[in-house]
Amino acid sequence: MTMNIKGVNLGGWLLMEGYILGGRNIAESSFKKEFKKRYGKKGLDEFERAFRETFITEEDFKNISQMHASVVRVPFNYRLLQHNGFSYLDRLFVWAERYNIGIILDLHAAAGAQNDDWHSDNTQGALLWEKEALREKTYQLWEQLADKYKQQPKLIGYDLLNEPVIGSRSTEIVKKFYQEAIARVRVIDKKHILFLEGDIWAQRIDFLKDLIAENIWVSIHTYYPLDYTFNFTPFYHFPGVIGGISWDRSALHKYLEPYYNFSRENNVKIFVGEFGINWRGGLFGETEWLDGMLSAFSEFGFGYTYWTYKAMAHHAFPDGVYQYIPNSKYICREGPVYGWEQYLEYWKEEKADIIDFWRTKNFTPNVAVIDTLKKYFLK
Repeated sequence: MTMNIKGVNLGGWLLMEGYILGGRNIAESSFKKEFKKRYGKKGLDEFERAFRETFITEEDFKNISQMHASVVRVPFNYRLLQHNGFSYLDRLFVWAERYNIGIILDLHAAAGAQNDDWHSDNTQGALLWEKEALREKTYQLWEQLADKYKQQPKLIGYDLLNEPVIGSRSTEIVKKFYQEAIARVRVIDKKHILFLEGDIWAQRIDFLKDLIAENIWVSIHTYYPLDYTFNFTPFYHFPGVIGGISWDRSALHKYLEPYYNFSRENNVKIFVGEFGINWRGGLFGETEWLDGMLSAFSEFGFGYTYWTYKAMAHHAFPDGVYQYIPNSKYICREGPVYGWEQYLEYWKEEKADIIDFWRTKNFTPNVAVIDTLKKYFLK
C-alpha cells in the first residue's frame, strides 16, 4: 500500500489516560472501579457513554481534515470491545469516509497488559507475556476486528500491539505473538497493513526483521530527548544541552538514522506511531524540535501520527494539538485531588457541566503545532 500516512492520534478517548484528562496516571480500570463504587454500574455506564460520545465527535474529524491529515491512529482498550464498544469504531468509519481520513486501529491495552504502564490499563503486571490464554484472547479479538472492518474503505490497517515491554524475557515471545497474530489476521484480511511495534516501548526493532512481508510495516515511537519533550526536567531548551548531550536538528537526524538504515536493509516501511512534545508556550524551542523531527521523517520517508490530538494542558507529558488551558475545577491543578479524579466528587450534581467541559469547543488550538504539522502534511 503506497498511501502517504501522516496524521494524529486520538489518545485518551477509547482508552482514558490520566494526564490527558489533567490528572494522575492511574489505570483506566482503577479509575472506573472507584467510580463504580460511588455511582454503581448504571452510573458508570452512563459516565462512560457520555465521555465516549463527547470527547471525540464528528467535529473533531472536521478539524483534523482541515489540518490536511490523511490518517488518525485510534488507541483502544480491549475491555471497551468486551462491552459493546464496537459502536464507537463504527461511527469513526462513517466520519472517516465523510472527511476522507484513514483509520489505523491500535490495540493500546491488551488482555492482561503488554507492559507495566498505566496506558496498557495495567493493574497486576504485564500478564500477557505470562499467560497463553490472554494471548489467545488477543488473537481472537484481532480476528473479530479484521472480520468486522476489512471491507471498510477507510481502514488503513491494524497496529497489533502498542509498546510491548518484555523485561528480561526473550524477544522470542514477542516474535511468536506476532507470528500467530499475523497468521490469524491474514486468514481473514490479506490486504491491509499490519503494524508491528518493537520492545522497550516500540524502540528496539532489530528482532522484527524475520517477520517482514508484504503489507507489514515496522512501527517505532520516539520522544527523544525524553527529559525535554516530556518536560521532566524544566527549562531545557532545544537546540541546547539536554542531559549533558548537545541536541539540535542534526542530532535528531542522527538518532533516527538507524531506523532508516533498518528500513533500507530490510525493505520495510517505518511508521512513527507516536511522537510529541509538552508545550510550554513555544518558549523552549518546541516548534524547532517538532520541525526537526518532521523534517527527518520526511527525508527518511517515514509515516507518522502525532501524539496527541486533544489533552488538558499539563506540566509534563506530551499534550494536545487542542489544549484545555483554564484551571477548571474539573482539573484543579492546585490539588490535592486533580484532573479526572475530580469527576468522582462532582458527577452527581454537575454531570451536565462535566460533559460540556469535555467538548472540543472549550479547547484552544495550538496554532504553532497545527501550522508545523500542516506544512509537512501537505508535502
